Amino acid sequence: MSQPEYIGRFAPSPTGPLHLGSLATALGSWLDARMHQGRWLVRIEDIDTERCKPEWSEEILACLKAHGLVWHDEPWVQSRRHAAYQAALSKLAEQGATYPCACTRKDLEQANQHRAPGQHRIYPGTCRHGMPHGKHARTVRFICPNQAVHWHDHRRGLNTDHLPSTSGDFVLVRGDGHWAYHLAVVVDDLQSGVNHIVRGEDLADTTARQVAVWQALGGKFLPRYWHLPVILAEDGQKLSKQTGAAALEHKQALGNLNKVWTHFGLPPMQARSVEEWLALAIQRWPQYRAAEASKTRGPGLV
Repeated sequence: MSQPEYIGRFAPSPTGPLHLGSLATALGSWLDARMHQGRWLVRIEDIDTERCKPEWSEEILACLKAHGLVWHDEPWVQSRRHAAYQAALSKLAEQGATYPCACTRKDLEQANQHRAPGQHRIYPGTCRHGMPHGKHARTVRFICPNQAVHWHDHRRGLNTDHLPSTSGDFVLVRGDGHWAYHLAVVVDDLQSGVNHIVRGEDLADTTARQVAVWQALGGKFLPRYWHLPVILAEDGQKLSKQTGAAALEHKQALGNLNKVWTHFGLPPMQARSVEEWLALAIQRWPQYRAAEASKTRGPGLV
């Protein structure tokens, strides 16, 4: 039986320009798709319209092109896909997998005040069997499965998460009316045929929730996951727009690519052009991929 075509993706939020951390994710996912002679899609995750700006979407796409990371097909734009998310939400509601919730952030904090800082904040199920009298719905929550969720990561091996113990029923429609990440990302990945997800390891602890939604929406096969190590700022935090990460200079594309390459633990490569650099990287990516798989506690996904 032939293997399905490899379909990967890069899904930035246009809240600012790309930085080295986002370039690392883009490069890793692009190289993995190229190594498998597959397709690499780009999706603009702009459902948070207060924070996302069209001009940043344009800048992100221009930056990817400047670094030689060319995608297949037209980029998907989440702000144009409300009907798809509503259809998925309706399907889940018909299955009895959702319920309206009146709880606020303050309510959640009060319910978790006994937990130490850094521990998971767990929704206690206050509205699962009906909202308190006089309260009105603010969000829509997904009912977590009682059984543990399992998924494999190329580098991290087998992961098991019992969602009632680590998150509780989670939000699909936010209090501000926006679609939550866990719904939108799964609907988009299912409908675009994505079967390989290469992204930063800061998103690893969200995966079980997405797997649960994926399975509830009828996804036959889970994507294969690979969570890459994130680049850290000087203070040890993840490099991000919030920590003041510098925007990538298009004219320094070769230098930027080598900085990301060394972040992966690989020696810089000498090249006269971005195209030459990427050609060398494609040749060397299989060895790096195999080395990463050898670090897993399980068999890995090669």
